[in-house]
Amino acid sequence: MIDVLLAALAGLLFGSFLNVCIYRLPRDLSVVKPRSFCPECDHGIAWYDNIPLLSYAILGGHCRHCRARISWRYPLVEFLTALCFAAAVWIQPLHQIDAMAVKYGVFCAISITLIFADLEERILPDEFTLGGVFVGIVFAWFVPVTNMSLVRFFVNIEDKRVVSVIESAAAAAISSLALWLVGFLYQKLRHREGLGLGDVKMVAMIGSFLGLQFVLLTLIVGSLLGAVVGLGYILFTRKDAATYELPFGSFLGIGAIAVAFWGEVLMTWYGNLG
Repeated sequence: MIDVLLAALAGLLFGSFLNVCIYRLPRDLSVVKPRSFCPECDHGIAWYDNIPLLSYAILGGHCRHCRARISWRYPLVEFLTALCFAAAVWIQPLHQIDAMAVKYGVFCAISITLIFADLEERILPDEFTLGGVFVGIVFAWFVPVTNMSLVRFFVNIEDKRVVSVIESAAAAAISSLALWLVGFLYQKLRHREGLGLGDVKMVAMIGSFLGLQFVLLTLIVGSLLGAVVGLGYILFTRKDAATYELPFGSFLGIGAIAVAFWGEVLMTWYGNLG
């Protein structure tokens, strides 16, 4: 249990940094300097006003200096990151912080960043999409990709780590190419862009971490979420469905985290339906 609590604490701290990335990367700002500041009055934020969750509660969700409202996104990202880090450890048989838990924690952190960056700015930073592809392939060497659907093509390779890396890289390439092709055909048929390259890169990142089966499952879950929630939002706010830009990356990220933790359950349920 202590490992789960430590993971949650690490998630809170990491989530605070993710908030910096979510705000600064879409604006091409450095995530290293200057130190945290209020986006309304540009006043530097003291360390005691930058404690995850606690400072937001103490300040009542307002800047200490200009009293501007602090976005709800800050405590939400910190809480979700802590929750995912704790869950990544909790699902391990002995509730220990091992390589698999670290992989799932990093994957969730990347996904959370992309969810909120796309939701707020409609931008999916390359640092987390393309950078995530590289990280996912590296992790594949140390932590085998689960549900490897391409393994039967590499029966002559005895080193499972090599097979895992091939699965990771192939899943990233195949899934992103498939999504790009869908977007290309949509543009040709409808004469307007339906998918951005950021979504394609994000799918490659998901594939590098989860493998081909799970990234395809993520596309299904993310598309269903986007269709249901997106349509509901458009109807509720009376926006123009022809011009509204749906944050598909946000739905992909939610689907990816769900599949990372419950993919086996979803696959079993789907198999039973068949």
